Amino acid sequence: RLGLERADTAEKALCVIVDLLEKYGQGGNCMESNMAFTYHNSFLIADRKEAWVLETSGKYWAAEKVEGGIRNISNQLSITTKIDREHPELKEYAKSNGWWDGEKEFDFAATYSYVNTARMTTSGGRYCEGYKLLNKHKGSITSEIMMEILRDKESGINMEGGFMTTGSMVSVLPQQPNLPCIHFFTGTPDPAR
Repeated sequence: RLGLERADTAEKALCVIVDLLEKYGQGGNCMESNMAFTYHNSFLIADRKEAWVLETSGKYWAAEKVEGGIRNISNQLSITTKIDREHPELKEYAKSNGWWDGEKEFDFAATYSYVNTARMTTSGGRYCEGYKLLNKHKGSITSEIMMEILRDKESGINMEGGFMTTGSMVSVLPQQPNLPCIHFFTGTPDPAR
């Protein structure tokens, strides 16, 4: 929200977020119950001209500029070796913790993940299922198709149970500056409604 408030481009919003992350860190309970549960965040940041994926681990982060095609995020790290911007100490911190030897190609998701990243695109998890749904409509994605994807319960995109999807947003960002941007938000906790 602060990126949207303080920046007029996707790249500037990325800078706002990483500056705040470095200054304040992240954390806090992500559930309203008494159970303590925290996680690190991922962001899709887009404007009319460009898009970025930002993924975080504590104060460390990596950003990938989206060059085309489709891109999604979920509840796991997905930036691998294509890193266009990064925390200045990202690799050194990984090396000092014994997570990366400094020799092989640096892979952010593999180095900073708690999960086996080799299975990310082959397993039935939310990331994989989201990618499949987007890829099925590649080249012809409309706002209605995005809403359909975000409503999908079978894939786990629209989660139910202990962890519920609480809202969804679909934005139409025409590249022509004379056309208005349109934003759709869910009005209820369940995007299927």
